[in-house]
Amino acid sequence: MRILLAEDDAMLGDGLRAGLRQAGFQVDWVRDGLAAEREIASGVYAAAVLDLGLPIKDGMEVLKALRERRIDTPILVLTARDAVPERVMGLDAGADDYVVKPVDLIELSARLRSLVRRSLGQFQDTLRWGEVELDPAARRVTCQGEVVALSTREYDLLHALLRNAGRVLSREQLEQQMYSWGHEVESNTIEVHIHHLRRKLGTELIHTVRGVGYTVQREQPTA
Repeated sequence: MRILLAEDDAMLGDGLRAGLRQAGFQVDWVRDGLAAEREIASGVYAAAVLDLGLPIKDGMEVLKALRERRIDTPILVLTARDAVPERVMGLDAGADDYVVKPVDLIELSARLRSLVRRSLGQFQDTLRWGEVELDPAARRVTCQGEVVALSTREYDLLHALLRNAGRVLSREQLEQQMYSWGHEVESNTIEVHIHHLRRKLGTELIHTVRGVGYTVQREQPTA
């Protein structure tokens, strides 16, 4: 799951990026408000962590500008401004959640997963399709109750498809969700991972829509 981190403090930003990556997120990091607004508006992120005290353009202004443009990317506000009126202002401006520094990384990860889940209309963190089950908190996949060993990229690809069940995602859309800045992706990478997932989880899970992309159908098989 790819997220944007907007934080100008170098030490805190580096720690948050490392911690979120360890939790399984693909993280891009920007350090000023203009860059944050531009990147969130691109639409490639599942969610964003937005500090309010950003240079060039304040985080609150970024939040208001994005919501005025009807950009609905889930945004978690991260700030040292812990007064209740400040929190209310942020929520009223369009923030989806609010965390006060210093933040616990386990809590931050859980809140991000919750934001993305709610934005997709999902009520449970665990994703299921037939006898395949994916637990984002544990980064564990089981099939027929047995744990299936997946590589990091295989897991990320399966997570993206299950989160968007019923939608056809192109190769480019999948790459955008799976890879943060600085990663070079070979032209057949997605196809190779699809092949491995079908071999490990069965051929009925992922469907190819020729000339368009891949999908996990919303209708699940019945026993």
